[in-house]
Amino acid sequence: MSRGKPSKAGLELLLRSLKLPGFSGHYEEVARAAEKEGWSFETYLRQLAEIEVSERKERRIARMLKRSGLPLDKTLETLDAAKLPVKVRRQLPKLCEGNFLAEASNVLAFGLPGRGKTHLLAAIGHELIERGHKVLFRPTALLVQDLLIAKRELSLERELKRLDRYEAVILDDIGYVQQDREEMEVLFTFLAARYERRSVLITSNLLFSEWERIFKDPMTTAAAIDRLVHHSVILELTGKSVRAEAAKKRVNDN
Repeated sequence: MSRGKPSKAGLELLLRSLKLPGFSGHYEEVARAAEKEGWSFETYLRQLAEIEVSERKERRIARMLKRSGLPLDKTLETLDAAKLPVKVRRQLPKLCEGNFLAEASNVLAFGLPGRGKTHLLAAIGHELIERGHKVLFRPTALLVQDLLIAKRELSLERELKRLDRYEAVILDDIGYVQQDREEMEVLFTFLAARYERRSVLITSNLLFSEWERIFKDPMTTAAAIDRLVHHSVILELTGKSVRAEAAKKRVNDN
């Protein structure tokens, strides 16, 4: 081992080779703080290690957020929780903690268009990512098309395994999708594959009694609902349309 003082360039090269960018980026400023405060070597190393861990976490969250497809503007901070029904407002903090993921429970948000269903589930998705959980947000119609393409290319099983990496998949606007039978089958296959294994979060403007419009026949509809509801939290969003109120406010402001 060399006993001489390593050059700055040499030290940074060593740290980069060890994949320690937090150490490389902060060792000088932390060293100045250590000298000023009279820290021990152990305290100095601990401070650098804590920076490294924190920055790795930030980078991992940034990667997961980028891959999630979540709307960047639909977060808990931008959600007007005061307009949520009282019961939903009470359920929200616990859902954001993400304990339901360990139980492979589902979250089903129902309400007429404009009631904030998408924003609510997207905000939960953002909070789950902050806690280290992998989340995917997809409009239901686009997910169905992905599955359909995979089926035609004989790679549906591989696509389902890829989706299985996500602890939570948010299907937005399932009520707007009027699938043909082939599309319905791949959607049902996806839901069945995640049953009691992984969580699904769904927004719908259709009540369960209207879901035959999605799954085409009573038997498949009942089977899909049964799998979703068996372990689930149901959120009912009532009240006035958020979009209509926002539009009215813009008109009045002008």
